[in-house]
Amino acid sequence: MAEEVKLLGVWGSPFSRRVEIALKLKGVKYEYFEEDLQSKSALLLKSNPVHQKIPVLLHNDRPIAESQVILEYIDQTWKEGFPILPKDPYERAQARFWARFIDEKCLPAAWKALWGSEEPEKAVEEACELLKILENELKDKKFFGGETVGLVDIVANFIAYWLGAIQEVVGVELLTKEKLPDLYDWSDEFCSAFHESLPPRDKLVTFFRRRFQSTTTATSN
Repeated sequence: MAEEVKLLGVWGSPFSRRVEIALKLKGVKYEYFEEDLQSKSALLLKSNPVHQKIPVLLHNDRPIAESQVILEYIDQTWKEGFPILPKDPYERAQARFWARFIDEKCLPAAWKALWGSEEPEKAVEEACELLKILENELKDKKFFGGETVGLVDIVANFIAYWLGAIQEVVGVELLTKEKLPDLYDWSDEFCSAFHESLPPRDKLVTFFRRRFQSTTTATSN
């Protein structure tokens, strides 16, 4: 029986783009469904009734939610393809640790620094400190996974691509060549490797500019 793989996502979401990158690395054919988060589809609500969020992977009509969970599922299901997680148990545990560090520490701090805080300078400083910790984990490697991308690289896609687009809109600098040279070079490598799996930058900048303008208008009234 032929496998049926569907992905419910949003074009500008780093979380659903993570899944697209993993599927393409594994050479898995899939059907993509664009969701409208203002009017969620019946399929999304049925597939992820707990969180009602994207991304959701449907493998032969069985739903898997949460991007990091999906990435591990893809790696374990299509073992013959490109390895996303290391085979060594210790290295695998380390990859999971840093992936969680990104989602639980780096992303919330970056979001707070970029989209406004009661103490903006402190928020930027805290975000940069966390990104520096992440940069130290590169340890002269091309990617967090070594010579090839792995789980941590894919989870860090927001830092590699989305961060630059938002920085351009709001005028706050977190990731620069001067502040974080190794992480900056890594982001260039990552974006070059996966440019076809990333949203158009001009479209992304336009989206965030509208969001930023609506936020500043709301707070100034």
